[in-house]
Amino acid sequence: MIISTHQLIFSPWLGFFFKALHCDLLVLLDDVQFPRGTTWVSRNRFKFHQGTLWLTIPVWRKGKGLQKINEVQICYDEDWPRKHLASLSTAYAHAPYWEDHRPFWEETYRRKISGLADFNLRIINYLKTSLSVPTEMQLSSSLAVEATGNERLIEICHRLKASTYLAQYEARKFIQEEAFAKAGIGVQYFRFHHPVYPQLWGEFIDNLSAWDLLLTCGPRSYNILAGSPFRMIPPEASSSSP
Repeated sequence: MIISTHQLIFSPWLGFFFKALHCDLLVLLDDVQFPRGTTWVSRNRFKFHQGTLWLTIPVWRKGKGLQKINEVQICYDEDWPRKHLASLSTAYAHAPYWEDHRPFWEETYRRKISGLADFNLRIINYLKTSLSVPTEMQLSSSLAVEATGNERLIEICHRLKASTYLAQYEARKFIQEEAFAKAGIGVQYFRFHHPVYPQLWGEFIDNLSAWDLLLTCGPRSYNILAGSPFRMIPPEASSSSP
């Protein structure tokens, strides 16, 4: 079995779902440290008439110290859900499939979900279904792994009886291949070549939230995503691969 991992981020980019398409199980890391400063766990990029539109989920940090992602609480002291929805409506009002998905955003903001992990997971599951990504996803907290770093990844592979760990090529510098090999787990890398698709607002911008593809291309989104070239890069070739 091939597994991969990814932090439980907000409204993931297409590379997140592309990786999911090419593994048997994607483990969402919800019990790792919530990064300090700006982070994809609580913000992501969309597109509007001025270019890149950043949406950020306000969270409680002061006095909290180091937190795990699944411990982070969303702050509703200000009415940011209304502002988010207004920004999305302005940015995508003319997108062909905005009206199909607007009720999801309205309901999500109306709920005022307290936990950031729960908020992100709700969005990921919706995008996964809407993009027709069949891969199962599982929270790392369900495995109760105490190790950190590469040992955490190896232990996750063992718990799930995985034979191969799949990582994006750019993550190779963080992977201790010898430790994986010693544990009897193969490592494979891949590159993600971002697809170009019809966007609103002029010049194409890549690496936006997957929402941008879904709202502009609707049912064609899966074929656009799955049609991106995929090539496995073995560890011994990773240092010299273009």
